[in-house]
Amino acid sequence: MSTTIKFGTDGWRAIIAQEYTLENLARVAQASVLWLKAQNGLPQSIVIGHDTRFGGKLFAETTARIVASNGIKVFIAEKFVSTPMVSLGVVKCNAGLGIVITASHNPPEYNGFKLKSYLGGPMVQNQINEVEALIPQAHRLPDESFEHFMSIGLIENIDLEKMYLDHATASFDLDAMKKLSTHLAYDAMYGAGQNAVRSLFPDAYLLHCDDNPGFHGQAPEPIHRNLLELSNVIKSDASLTFGLANDGDADRIGMYDEDGNFVDSHHLLLLLLWYLHAFKGMTGKVVITFSVTDKMKKLAEHFGLDFEVTKIGFKYIAEIMSHSDVLVGGEESGGLAVKGHIPERDGVWIGLLIMEFMAKTGKSLKALIQELYAIVGSFAFDRYDLHLDNDLKERIISNCKNGLYKQLGQYPLLRMEDLDGYKFYIDDNSWVMIRPSGTEPLLRVYAQAENHEKVIQILEATKNALLN
Repeated sequence: MSTTIKFGTDGWRAIIAQEYTLENLARVAQASVLWLKAQNGLPQSIVIGHDTRFGGKLFAETTARIVASNGIKVFIAEKFVSTPMVSLGVVKCNAGLGIVITASHNPPEYNGFKLKSYLGGPMVQNQINEVEALIPQAHRLPDESFEHFMSIGLIENIDLEKMYLDHATASFDLDAMKKLSTHLAYDAMYGAGQNAVRSLFPDAYLLHCDDNPGFHGQAPEPIHRNLLELSNVIKSDASLTFGLANDGDADRIGMYDEDGNFVDSHHLLLLLLWYLHAFKGMTGKVVITFSVTDKMKKLAEHFGLDFEVTKIGFKYIAEIMSHSDVLVGGEESGGLAVKGHIPERDGVWIGLLIMEFMAKTGKSLKALIQELYAIVGSFAFDRYDLHLDNDLKERIISNCKNGLYKQLGQYPLLRMEDLDGYKFYIDDNSWVMIRPSGTEPLLRVYAQAENHEKVIQILEATKNALLN
């Protein structure tokens, strides 16, 4: 009996050599080809890339063989690339589809399969559903080799990284930003952003910018608990005044200020909106996912901009970006997108934009955030990931759905929103949210409050109430 393959919040992900096999990869690749062939008007070509994970080149070349065996032209990166490089490549090559072999921020034993639309961002949900419905029970690997398909022109190597760097060079004032580069500490987390940042800023202090498909045993997710070395480097070296980190496929971002304090995606979204609108005079809609701070709404209203909240998953933002004028879009997990680029989250691009903001104003990340607080008020945010057995996780979600939680520890709950997960408001500046992960077997608990101490108190109270 074949494995049932389902796409989660962002693609199909599975453990290598368990469900992530060449046989199952062939099934998903064939379904993707069948979907593209059924789309009248879309170019019949596919861009393929892989990140730094174990087996990436093998899995990418196997996917290319499946595609080419169907008579579809393949443009493939020879070396590892970021997800945004593939997305940009789809647009630049006028392809009908993009495929990225990546499990993003998941632990190193995983690999995955992301689909990118011709617009240069994630496929929308109804399209993903269509691909899922086309996955065959089995699909045999082609007899022909990768080299055979190259020799007849159905597979062609393409330098997606150079294409991306050329695009960045044309889009940013890199001369102004290079003055900051000696003060930058960059942590690639052994991921696919390493060569691009090294090329753009050769004078930066680089961490984990070497080949390590196992990510040194750590999930390459750019959150503070995974970036303590980066934080400590900044704290111990006065010449390093800010830090940047990306996940495994470099579509997510985390940053640090001059004191080695983590700057999360909520603060980065606010800075992006402030810079693009107030400093660069750009307009458009503001779109965030359900777990992002409500300070974004406050700043959007301050600027008189339209505002929308979506379910969690960047694909929902990308869908809105495909038909609306969106200035800034983003999610709590570090996936952020801006007008003037592809409708894709891009950790390197967002880092460049924040650097440009710093360079143009001559102000540090810490100073910019303090000025921002004068508009929206100070706040802090954090998240717990609870590894629970499925029965307990389902019971907690059922309790949330049925309104059984009236108080979490010492905190009475004033009201609840359930767009995607369950967000309980404690007061005007504090809330806690409970939601099962769409990419990993765990329960996420998020909290916002006026300072980090209270955030941790809320998270601890919530965890104790849920588990007891």
